[in-house]
Amino acid sequence: MFSKGVIYMMLATFVFAVMNVLVKYLPNIPAIEIILFRSIVSFFMSGVTLRIKKVPLLGNNRKVLLIRGLAGALALMMFFTTLQEIPLASAVTLMFLGPIFTTLIGIWVVGEKVSPIQWLFFALSFAGIVMIKGFDPRVSPFMALLGVGAAFFSGVAYNMIRKLKTSEHPLVIIFYFPLVTLPIVGVYSALHWVQPEGIEWLLLLGVGVLTQIAQYFLTVAYQSEELSKVSNINFIGIIYALGFGFFLFDETFNVLTYLGMTAVMAGVVLNVIFKSKKKNHEAVPN
Repeated sequence: MFSKGVIYMMLATFVFAVMNVLVKYLPNIPAIEIILFRSIVSFFMSGVTLRIKKVPLLGNNRKVLLIRGLAGALALMMFFTTLQEIPLASAVTLMFLGPIFTTLIGIWVVGEKVSPIQWLFFALSFAGIVMIKGFDPRVSPFMALLGVGAAFFSGVAYNMIRKLKTSEHPLVIIFYFPLVTLPIVGVYSALHWVQPEGIEWLLLLGVGVLTQIAQYFLTVAYQSEELSKVSNINFIGIIYALGFGFFLFDETFNVLTYLGMTAVMAGVVLNVIFKSKKKNHEAVPN
């Protein structure tokens, strides 16, 4: 019924949504320290699995892998910070600009062509960001900028995955995240350590394990299916965010903020639909 790529993207979206909730439950732990724990878990899980499978840890395309790891690290640092500081659905909506940046950055990285109408879709999404920031006092200009920055670097990371295609094992791509991240977040956390207490230890472990699982599902989805066919599935994440935010954190929004979220999602979805139709049209022989 569903292709392999679609199934893996559906799984990734749900697991990421649960992980976001765990981060939200850790308001006293700095985002960089959370990433430290997540990176340690990922480093050992990926490294051990790759050793068992006898796959070279450092891969073949090391420059691209390093860029993917660094971009992913920057995106996650910014995203985790927004998760802790602003409403869950707002943080997730800002992160959904990722596909827009994936397309824009793809112009230079993979030679992607952008049609004039797509710029209208991009403008609609960014207008939605302005509405969210302008009509929700809980979203400061700095947090909005961090959210957009997270989406930008996720776009860089996704393009590196696209550039690699199937030339690298999915776990090698994931392994480069902690490989690049640990030296950075390790030093910072050592200087600004906040001691976790009680259930926070379990939540930190959960963030690490769930992120590892979700990253694996996401990487396989992007490697095994056309981008246009799996990207739109990721949008159900906003439904999870609104639901979890309402039931677990009593988060509500005014009508104009909901309209801003709708504008962001509409621009992204229209862009994906347009790209999908364009690709199908080009595939039809004359």
